[in-house]
Amino acid sequence: MKKYKNTIFYFAVTGGFSALIYWIISKGKFLEASKTIVTPASGNGSWKDFLASMQYNFQDPLAILLAQIITIILVARFFGWVFKKIGQPSVIGEIIAGIVLGPSLLGMYFPEFSSALFPVESLGNLKFLSQIGLILFMFVIGMELDMKVLKNKANEAIVISHASIVIPFALGIGLSYFVYDQFAPEGVKFLSFSLFMGIALSITAFPVLARIVQERGIHKTKLGAIVITCAAADDITAWCILAVVIAIVKAGTFVSSLYIIMLAVLYVLAMIFIVKPFLKRIGDLYGSKDSIVKPVVAIFFLVLIMSSYATEVIGIHALFGAFMAGAIMPDVPKFRTIFIEKVEDVALILLLPLFFVFTGLKTEIGLLNDPYLWKVTGFIILVAVVGKFLGSALAAKFVGQSWRDSLTIGALMNTRGLMELIVLNIGLELKVLTPEVFTMMVIMALVTTFMTGPALDLINYIFKTKDSDAIVEPINFNKYRVLISFGNNEKGKSLLRLANSLTKKQKAQSCITAMHLSLSDEVHSFNLEDKEKNTFDPIVEESQLLQQDIKTIFKATVDIETEIADIANQGDYDLLLIGLGKSIFEGTILGKVIGFTTRIINPDRLIDKFTGKEGLFENSPFDERTRQIISKTKMPIGILIDKDLQEVNRVFVPIFSTEDSFLIEYAQKLIYNNNSKLVILDVNGYFNSNFVIKSAVDSLQEKYPNNIDLIDNRTIESEFLGQQDLMLISLGSWKELVDSRSIWLSGVPSVLILKQ
Repeated sequence: MKKYKNTIFYFAVTGGFSALIYWIISKGKFLEASKTIVTPASGNGSWKDFLASMQYNFQDPLAILLAQIITIILVARFFGWVFKKIGQPSVIGEIIAGIVLGPSLLGMYFPEFSSALFPVESLGNLKFLSQIGLILFMFVIGMELDMKVLKNKANEAIVISHASIVIPFALGIGLSYFVYDQFAPEGVKFLSFSLFMGIALSITAFPVLARIVQERGIHKTKLGAIVITCAAADDITAWCILAVVIAIVKAGTFVSSLYIIMLAVLYVLAMIFIVKPFLKRIGDLYGSKDSIVKPVVAIFFLVLIMSSYATEVIGIHALFGAFMAGAIMPDVPKFRTIFIEKVEDVALILLLPLFFVFTGLKTEIGLLNDPYLWKVTGFIILVAVVGKFLGSALAAKFVGQSWRDSLTIGALMNTRGLMELIVLNIGLELKVLTPEVFTMMVIMALVTTFMTGPALDLINYIFKTKDSDAIVEPINFNKYRVLISFGNNEKGKSLLRLANSLTKKQKAQSCITAMHLSLSDEVHSFNLEDKEKNTFDPIVEESQLLQQDIKTIFKATVDIETEIADIANQGDYDLLLIGLGKSIFEGTILGKVIGFTTRIINPDRLIDKFTGKEGLFENSPFDERTRQIISKTKMPIGILIDKDLQEVNRVFVPIFSTEDSFLIEYAQKLIYNNNSKLVILDVNGYFNSNFVIKSAVDSLQEKYPNNIDLIDNRTIESEFLGQQDLMLISLGSWKELVDSRSIWLSGVPSVLILKQ
């Protein structure tokens, strides 16, 4: 009876109370007699009532907002991916996505769909969410600034930075003199219009610049340090000037704005001398702990919100307060990293694309419907480039930089990106800029950001130098060179143990390089050195235990798979070792459906199929990341399926086809260097029928009779596989195992899949 006690209780309670609910509802129907009951049914039939209900649900403000967010994220990610592939910052693609979804394209060619997706009454919600995203984003930008760098490198950097502001600022005011009469909004004073044109041409996009510096590998060089410092100083100065400009615009005259400016100065002093020491105290108390408790997190977010609120009320915009709150965060990399991780994903992936689309909805390319307007746009771009590019370059040359470094600084400082859009939106919101001028300036922001990469490539081509001025060690072609690319520490250590097993006794004739690549939007300038140290410390410790010298490569990139293949190909390595990634699309029915769809529409994969790198109807046994690395690498590659590989003493090598003969070479390396015991399985009888395989195996058996065990029994027990440390198999044979759903797959040890 005890066995069924819970079941009896469950049915008694649910059944009894269900009956009680039914009885109460039945009795309650008699109460309707005294009421006038209105039913939602229209009398058109249940199906039509259902359709009417669904149509009403689609038009609900929350449903519209969620549909907008889904559309915006998908389109922004797609365009961001496209521009990453052509070597441009993803922010350009996201800005283009916003313009595509606005009246310039979607509204022009699909007006009904555009009005259904972005009805006028819904734009308030979109604006509100995008402003929250901008506040969080500016908080992150403030945290990314490394004040210690400013103190150490401030001398020439401030000269270059301030020159790069004052020159385009003056040119912008000069430009406004010629366009004010025709393009300034009615009722806007020349002072307000000219100041806004000046600040709009003076902005540098610090986050985009920092990413480009990291991706090009110049962050550790003197040039990289100078340009990062210039951008940081530029950011701080430009936002302070913008705050003053906003105050003047809102007050109407400079004299009237002095009250706002005085309040802003008091606010800044309070943040620096009252709030910052308080936050530093918290950082000192909690900076060394493993985790930060929620009350402490709440304090920092409260500071962010109160700071944004204060600057909004003062009249210099909430974004300045968010920027200031980030800038005074404690100089503890752990603190800043945690907060960036908490804020950045929501801000950059979910909310910031809403700002791009909100900007796109206000950007009407169709307004520039006259050749004269396009000439004015071209002139604005010319003034912007001359002021920022040449202004920065000439200032850098004056303080003693070479022409190559000066032009590089100019090209990088000319990057405007998202920061320019923020300034332009503020100008449009304050009605200082007309929609026509706003559209022209958005085009200018896109062009100047887009030209940064090609300009840097052209400068490097002209001066015939590489991006990094670090000394590159000449390649010794007599050495056996192994490149390990790892994503996490545990996989990196397993790959290092494997590489060591292949080269242990030939250390003088071999070289092992460990490489870790990070996406550039996940690496920040203030914690770059700490991230590199934390990434490689466990690998270096493991190399010391193995008594194996290693070299390290740490780099930020926009495309990890392509970068791995490029470094491997250009470095003339003899073997690339990587770990097998896991597909997010496997394991569930929905995941497999999405994964299949993704494979069909993946442009990379379609290109590979039609160029012959992958068979048209062939399915890869790997995740997309691994598949891309394999298709782009022109050298031997080993993919490790790691099951906590600790040693490589017992190795199983199945020979499925004549193409597997190259596995014998790796088997010999393991025997010679690691004294591994090998079991070689002749699956299809090639030991006797194929001369190449027979000769290789006979030679190996003659040299190392105690290390080789040849078998031709195809029935392999799971117990045998479990006793092995590693299985060595070719790529083609592994694909056969996966396609045939071999019972081996459930019991294999760690597997090294080799492609010659």
